[in-house]
Formats: sequence, structure tokens, C-alpha cells
Amino acid sequence: MTGSPPLSQPFLCVRDLEYFALNGDALVSGVSFELQQGSILAIAGPNGAGKSTLLNLLSGCEPLAVGEVFIGGASLRQMKAQDRAGRIALVSQQSSPDGRLRLQDYVALGQLPIAARRSTDQNTKAVEAILDLTGLSRMARKPMAQLSGGERQRAHIARALAQEPELLFLDEPTNHLDPDAKGRILSLVASLGITVVMVVHDLVMIPEFATHAALMKSTRLVAFGPAAEVLTPENVQATFGVSYLSFPHEGRMIPALDIRKTDFQNPKENSQ
Repeated sequence: MTGSPPLSQPFLCVRDLEYFALNGDALVSGVSFELQQGSILAIAGPNGAGKSTLLNLLSGCEPLAVGEVFIGGASLRQMKAQDRAGRIALVSQQSSPDGRLRLQDYVALGQLPIAARRSTDQNTKAVEAILDLTGLSRMARKPMAQLSGGERQRAHIARALAQEPELLFLDEPTNHLDPDAKGRILSLVASLGITVVMVVHDLVMIPEFATHAALMKSTRLVAFGPAAEVLTPENVQATFGVSYLSFPHEGRMIPALDIRKTDFQNPKENSQ
């Protein structure tokens, strides 16, 4: 599918994406959606639903086979690698820098695609501003190996921000983090002011930071829209097979999951 985007094109426009494994199995099937600039999209779904593959396609890490992606009206398929690096940043699950690197030097690596735009002094000040934004200034000279899991994850995001992207992709940035670190990461994401697309597993945290949500199941997008409209008991039950609940607390509704299954039995009953 080729051609130009419509005149009133949203910032991120995804049309009929499909992607297949070498054995012919579908990994992403017929995914289409549109997202306005400044939105934060959280993509959730069971393991194997196609979330990370979709993120790799949208970020240009995997070449488009079927379908189109437009970013700010420009075709991702036609973007050169240098152009992508100037507009898109990705934080993947595989980010594992040399532990001997100082944090500030690791973050500065993100400036490589855009370093020629400014002087060395301006680039240094830009890194300092990013470290301040991400709450990492006081540990700027620490080796990466000495950072906690939450601090390393913020460092990965800081490095991505050093590219000054218009669009940031995050693949499960809160994975393996404790609740406090998760909250700090998601609060940071919500404060960035740029368009963000991220894969998450914590459904109950999505309403706190995301403007939009997408649910995937069996390689397909089964729900997309404003987070409050997508995260309904019906949609969550159909996608994950668990109950999505909401409880009033201090003037707002707090989401929760009931993961109890009808085929679970009391161990005492099984022993009788």
C-alpha cells in the first residue's frame, strides 16, 4: 500500500500493518490507528500478542513489509536512517551498556545523530538539562554498573531524550522494577511533553499516565482509543480473561484486577 497521507494527517498514522515470521506465521495482522501529537499511547496484551513486533515496525527497527506508517506526514518507509534518528528514539528491553561508562557519558551518546547541530558547549548543557529533567544529576559521574534498576531505566530514557526525538518508543520500561520505581518512570513519561508509544504489562497503571490505550490479542489490535474508553471490564475480560474493577478512593477511581480463575481449587479440597 503506497501513496500520500491525507491532508489532515495526525502525527502518527498507521495503516494496515502486517508482518510475518520466516515460517509464514503472522506476528502482526492488519493493525491501523491514528495518534495526535503529544499523546501517550500504552499498548497492552497477552504474551505473544505482537506488541514488541509492532513497536519494532513503528520505530523502523524492522522493515515494513505490508502497510504504511506516517510520522508528521512523512513516510517511515522512505525515511533514511539519519532522518529516523533525528525524529525517533527507542528504548528497548535489550539496552545493556558497558557498566564502566559514566552515566553522563552514556546519556551523551544519544546526541550522536544530532551533535553537529550545536557546539560542544551547547551539547554539554543539553545533557545537563536532560539529567536534571530525569532526576539523575546527582549521579551523573557514577558508572552505569552502580545504578539501581530504576536509575538505569531512567538513564535509558535520558539517552533517548538526548536525541531530541519527536516520537519516543518504550518497550516495557517498568519491567522488573519495584512499585516506587515504576511510578517514577511513568511520572517521567507523562511529563515529557512529546508523543510516546510504549508497551506495558501493568494495566492498572495505564490510566495514571496514558492518554490512549491499545489492546492486542493474537497479533491483532482489538481495541484502541482514549484510555478510559478502552480499559473497560468487557475489553479487559475479552483480551486477558481477567476481571477489571474500579474502586473509589479519595475522589478518584482506582483500577484493580481480579485474577481469580474458576478452575482454581482450594488445595485442601484437592487432597480430600
